[in-house]
Amino acid sequence: MLYLALGCAALALFVWMGRRGRPMFQRREWRILSGLASVAAFAAAAFLAVRGGWAFAPVLVVIGLWLAMSARTAGAGPGLGADAGARSGGKGGMSEREARDILGVGPEADADEIQAAYTRLMRRTHPDAGGSAGLAAQINAARDRLLKR
Repeated sequence: MLYLALGCAALALFVWMGRRGRPMFQRREWRILSGLASVAAFAAAAFLAVRGGWAFAPVLVVIGLWLAMSARTAGAGPGLGADAGARSGGKGGMSEREARDILGVGPEADADEIQAAYTRLMRRTHPDAGGSAGLAAQINAARDRLLKR
């Protein structure tokens, strides 16, 4: 029980330190840490249940479930809001660099080259041709971002 309390105190210290300035955990770090903490909470709950600590085991299971779900959701964890806005260009959409990377065109590409890259990619990735709807949506968004539609 002492180790669990020390682990919670260390996690609280990391989160508190992250609030003073820039976030300590970005999306990837938070997801990894949250996944590891959920496994630790489930292990501690199982250990307590075997040892007869039925009062704390359900609490640890609930904490483990919350941590596991926060590792899976996109908006979970501290510091994600500021980080996501900086990467996506600040307006909630994709940046021009991300759009160019998706379409595979350089910064000097004109509208015809962008449209040709879009057409080539959509032939391969359209949902009717066996591609995924999510990938087609990203390609559409990249074209719209570069052509300012």
